[in-house]
Amino acid sequence: QVQLVESGGGLVQAGGSLRLSCVASERAFSNRAMGWFRRAPGKKREFVATISWNGGSTDYADSAKGRFTISRDNAKNTVYLHMNSLKPEDTAVYYCTTPRLDRTYVRSSVYWADDNDYWGQGTQVTVSS
Repeated sequence: QVQLVESGGGLVQAGGSLRLSCVASERAFSNRAMGWFRRAPGKKREFVATISWNGGSTDYADSAKGRFTISRDNAKNTVYLHMNSLKPEDTAVYYCTTPRLDRTYVRSSVYWADDNDYWGQGTQVTVSS
């Protein structure tokens, strides 16, 4: 069983920055892709960013490109989401996710993650205008 614990959310003014962290409980962290989704009030959960198992590949939603950066530290079992130039429309609960080991995409991406993969409890990000 993989446990994911997010932190770093909070209230920030538009144009500000935050860094989200997600710590994974399992030593197999380094063999899995990691990533972030978010859910805004009244909207569906949406993909934000993903990073491959060794950090060699990253991908972002169009809304995040140029403003957000995903990174990972396998020695600390931690993935980060650095968010700059935040906008009110970035307000959401941000969730960390990683695939189950039997997924074909386990090492490459979390883009296809669904409810059967592993998810954290979420961290609230609120951007005021």
